[in-house]
Amino acid sequence: MQSSIFSEIRDFFARGSVLSRLIGINLAIFVLVGIIRVLFFLFDAPSAYNGIINWFGVPSNTDTLLTRPWTLFTYMFLHFDLFHIFFNMFMLYIGGRLFREFLGENRMTGTYLIGGLVGAMFFILAYNFFPVFSQDKHLAVAIGASASVLAIFIAAATYMPNYELPLIILGRIRLKYIAIFFVVIDLLSIDKGNSGGHLAHLGGALWGFVYVMLLKSGKDPGKFVSMWVRAIGTIFNPKPKMRVEYRSKKPVSDEEYNRHRVENQKRMDHILDKISKHGYQSLSSEEKEILFRMSNKD
Repeated sequence: MQSSIFSEIRDFFARGSVLSRLIGINLAIFVLVGIIRVLFFLFDAPSAYNGIINWFGVPSNTDTLLTRPWTLFTYMFLHFDLFHIFFNMFMLYIGGRLFREFLGENRMTGTYLIGGLVGAMFFILAYNFFPVFSQDKHLAVAIGASASVLAIFIAAATYMPNYELPLIILGRIRLKYIAIFFVVIDLLSIDKGNSGGHLAHLGGALWGFVYVMLLKSGKDPGKFVSMWVRAIGTIFNPKPKMRVEYRSKKPVSDEEYNRHRVENQKRMDHILDKISKHGYQSLSSEEKEILFRMSNKD
């Protein structure tokens, strides 16, 4: 039974989607940290538990950060509060599905990681620049996936701003208005408590917006990160060797290549225009397939 459970977990991370893996990793770490918290409580060692935050949460103190550089990555998978992880994973699920639909799954990991890094940079720079944080800059620590999650959601909203998301009671709301709402709430909450967290959120949101703007200009700054993560994944889950047969293929002339390229671009522009006017749900199954295929092209 034990081996069966571990096999199922291994298969989940090996064969699951990027979105399910990100949610699974966050939940697994939350459960593990929760078990450790209970053990420290039973052995009356709360100070040892607090050390988890210091060793895996990203510090605002730059000297401390130099001795714990891994915290730039570990903090974005660490949650202590049940509501915190529930809200983040709910938003990751919603935003991740939209991101996967519009921008393709291969770009999600890079957006998550870089969004978290930019959020950490906002947190660190703010605590070392603004005078209001002078008393706390040596002690403050940030944890949570909020910056990464917002990066993914804002990226989807930037790519398809007029896509309508059905919400309970409110009805169908365009993504751009939901994105603006989240950004404004974080901006106005900086002086209400958890200042560092809200600043990190804004950093992640900014990266989501900038990333899509760069994508539309033909650049993909997250491509290297996604390739690096996939390369690491193949080390732990190598694919079986496949027999490849090479066949001669008639070369395509420059004129024919350019003609196909123009036709594909016109078709893509028509689909995007249709989404902008009538929403994603107005697309036919063939148009959705074309959009998905074109979005996944590197």
